[in-house]
Amino acid sequence: MDTAQRNEITEGVIWKQLLLFFFPILIGSFFQQLYNTVDTIIVGQYVGKQALAGVGSTGQVINLWVGFFIGLAGGASVIISQYYGARDREDLSRSVHTAIALSLAGGAALTAVGLATARWSLETLDVPEDVMDEALTYINIFYLGMIPCLVYNVGTGILRAVGDSKRPLYILIVCCVVNIVLDLLFVVRFHWDVFGVALATVLAMTVSAALVMVRLCRTGDAYRVRLREIRFHRSMLQRIVQLGLPTGMQSVLYSVSNLVIQAAVNSFGTDAVASWSAVSRVDGFVWMVMGAFGISVTTFAGQNFGAGKYDRVLRGTRVCLAMTVGTILTLSILEIVFAGPILRIFTGDPAVVELGTAFVRVWAPAYTAYVFIEILSGTVRGVGEALPPMIITVFGVCVLRLVWIWGVLPLHRTPAMVAASYPVTWGITAAVFIVYYLRKNWLKRHIPAGGSLTH
Repeated sequence: MDTAQRNEITEGVIWKQLLLFFFPILIGSFFQQLYNTVDTIIVGQYVGKQALAGVGSTGQVINLWVGFFIGLAGGASVIISQYYGARDREDLSRSVHTAIALSLAGGAALTAVGLATARWSLETLDVPEDVMDEALTYINIFYLGMIPCLVYNVGTGILRAVGDSKRPLYILIVCCVVNIVLDLLFVVRFHWDVFGVALATVLAMTVSAALVMVRLCRTGDAYRVRLREIRFHRSMLQRIVQLGLPTGMQSVLYSVSNLVIQAAVNSFGTDAVASWSAVSRVDGFVWMVMGAFGISVTTFAGQNFGAGKYDRVLRGTRVCLAMTVGTILTLSILEIVFAGPILRIFTGDPAVVELGTAFVRVWAPAYTAYVFIEILSGTVRGVGEALPPMIITVFGVCVLRLVWIWGVLPLHRTPAMVAASYPVTWGITAAVFIVYYLRKNWLKRHIPAGGSLTH
């Protein structure tokens, strides 16, 4: 790493740096969502609502496993951003190679565990019998792509941690195009239905993993990957696990609560499952904006913390909050107004569209509450504080959501009441995060002896 090179994230105008980092991630997230949405549209329009429900019912199970390992590897992204901000070449390289080793080992483990538990997990969720075959086909094929899935996610996490949000975008665009072409070929031309959609997804993930590894192996910077050096460095692995395990466990518990919700939705029949699947794709465009801002502020906080610019961490958070609230409020209004026409893109079934519109009108007005969870927890994790955000989220979102489904839903058992679990838990969790953040103990605990926080 050239020590004379100016690092704009730690020295440039804050709002400009956040936006310069945000937009490539946002566009990349758009293509990621398009990548997933095309699957849903093609299945819904060319195969049928049973297939749409089958593919949609697998999402929470897949997120449970994948989310844990991506959360675990997220500890590496925080460490890498801090070492990059501090210009520590040796530890930067060791953390990168350990992260890649973790993605390979984790992908292999996920494939084995996923294939062994696929049917059991779907039966546990009470997936309707008329969509079980489609769901099982999709999830088994998807599990075969776990190694490239994790290599891609960890690799792009490394690039973003060092401030490169453009190349992950380019790679994702290529991947998205490959997925769309293969979807149309396998489903529309070859009539492979759900099997074709799943196979297209796995092949596209393999292409993206190969491209990100080529980039990491060819860079001239200190984060370059050398294949012969990919291994676990014990001390670095311990740090990654220490930081990433709370996030990974948070993801698991979050997914468990969503699995309970998915089971509740499944109990209302195929129309409810299909509408929930379609709305989740629409909903994903809002989450991609929040996620892009969240990644931006985490990287910003990590690099500035590594550089010892603690006041700049706080200023960056305020700027990011303002930009995210304004953007999400606008998107939520648009989603509420145009819910019906948007859902008809996925399916022409009137019952599915009507039910999906009701879901949107329940939770879309509360999106802005989640902004505070996303941005504040992103900053806190960026400076190395991982356990408290996990505890707040687990109890504020996961536990309360289970209480709602098991305690409140039976009193008025409707699909809309299932959807209401989201805004209720977002609001409570956001309030707790705001109080925790404003106390600033999370930052003071990590400032080295001799450092100061003047703001």
